[in-house]
Amino acid sequence: LRPPIPVPQTLTSLLPSSHSYRGLTLVLTFLSYTSYHLSRKPISIVKSQLHPNCSALGPNPHNDSNSTTWCSWAPFDGDNYKELFGALDNAFLVAYAIGMFLSGIFGERLPLRYYLSGGMVLSGLFTALFGLGYFWDIHVLWYFIVVQVCNGLVQTTGWPTVVACVGNWFGKGKRGLIMGIWNSHTSVGNILGSLIAGAWVSSDWGLSFVVPGIIIAVVGIICFLFLVEYPEDVDCSPPVHHVMTTSEKDPEAVTSNEGPLSLPGQSSVGHSNSPKEPAEEPEAISFLGALRIPGVVEFSLCLLFAKLVSYTFLYWLPLYIVNVAHFGAKEAGDLSTLFDVGGILGGIFAGLISDYTGGRATTCCVMLVVAAPMLFLYNHVGQNGIGTSIAMLIICGALVNGPYALITTAVSADLGTHESLKGNAKALSTVTAIIDGTGSIGAALGPLLAGLISPTGWNNVFYMLIAADVLACLLLARVVVKEARGWCGPMARQRGYVVS
Repeated sequence: LRPPIPVPQTLTSLLPSSHSYRGLTLVLTFLSYTSYHLSRKPISIVKSQLHPNCSALGPNPHNDSNSTTWCSWAPFDGDNYKELFGALDNAFLVAYAIGMFLSGIFGERLPLRYYLSGGMVLSGLFTALFGLGYFWDIHVLWYFIVVQVCNGLVQTTGWPTVVACVGNWFGKGKRGLIMGIWNSHTSVGNILGSLIAGAWVSSDWGLSFVVPGIIIAVVGIICFLFLVEYPEDVDCSPPVHHVMTTSEKDPEAVTSNEGPLSLPGQSSVGHSNSPKEPAEEPEAISFLGALRIPGVVEFSLCLLFAKLVSYTFLYWLPLYIVNVAHFGAKEAGDLSTLFDVGGILGGIFAGLISDYTGGRATTCCVMLVVAAPMLFLYNHVGQNGIGTSIAMLIICGALVNGPYALITTAVSADLGTHESLKGNAKALSTVTAIIDGTGSIGAALGPLLAGLISPTGWNNVFYMLIAADVLACLLLARVVVKEARGWCGPMARQRGYVVS
């Protein structure tokens, strides 16, 4: 048996019920991943300060410097500054994508609380080191690249761990809605990161990184002290991940109840209500074993393209607003937060609808289909006025981040506790890491492609984003068809038709 991780006795006395522990888990994991995204956002805000329009600042005080780039921060003062920004983004995101596939495996085998807290403290260190380059007057590209690579690797400790913790405490019932609300931490972190970074971007941009680094390290220490990984660690009953179907022999009924995540012909297996009996701890699932779970491959590939779009906005939207709408760095950063406000609404809406319909894949596809024309409209009419820009940013944020949020939370938890695992919940972190790791490949490609394409015009960047949205939708086509068949089966039986 796995020995329980000791929990402070003062906490146990304050939180006597499982409902209180669930609430505590939600709050701590919410704050945890909010701080992760809070520490990732500053780079997008600071970009416009590393290579600003120097002519707008007045005469050149340094006669021996280039008159147009004298205020830029070397090595980002050349004409290839967009490519260098893309390299910074790519260094973080490629390291993140590679590390994510390994992180889930480690997360299944190490205490989640130690793994999460250690990763957060290290993330704070490397985030602060990037900002310290300002105070140490560092102007070599390799320093910033190395810091980004290290930060990308240690930040992979976050997502598989927080999803596993939440999945351990919450069953499937209203998982989409609960996780849709909980997943707003992504957008809240982006918003706070934009506001915090914007406070110092025009004066001491190094503090735009140092302050978020301190915040994530402090939150990591709090999680180490108070996070409870498993209900069993505090003598609480584990949640029911699957509900017995009305007919064990009816594969269509199983498909209807469980959506695309069921194996035809199998009944769902819930946790026994009988008294607990000692049992051997199940082994963690292998990488290939996780890939065999129905739906993992489809949702992983869909997330690759969905996350490509989301992270392109995350890293390039403030600079796009500066170049197209001609706002200052702080104003562009503040305006870009509206995209994340839309993401909060989109994540909640996607979770609510998918819970009601049972169609995770269908919900994602509908939002992705509508997102494509909205992105086209934002690029062409989104800067016609401040009111239009605000409305389009919120709408695009909801449609782009809604599917991304649903897949990385409720879908990952559904697949990680899939009935084909026969009660083995040790796959949750691995499945989450596979899905988010595949998505992170897209997250690395998006900003890189934006850096390469943007010199040819922002229109081409948006055409790339629209194409990615369409591909994300197409990759879920098989799962959507399976969901549709699950809905049609009960309807046909009610009308007296025979379903083959």
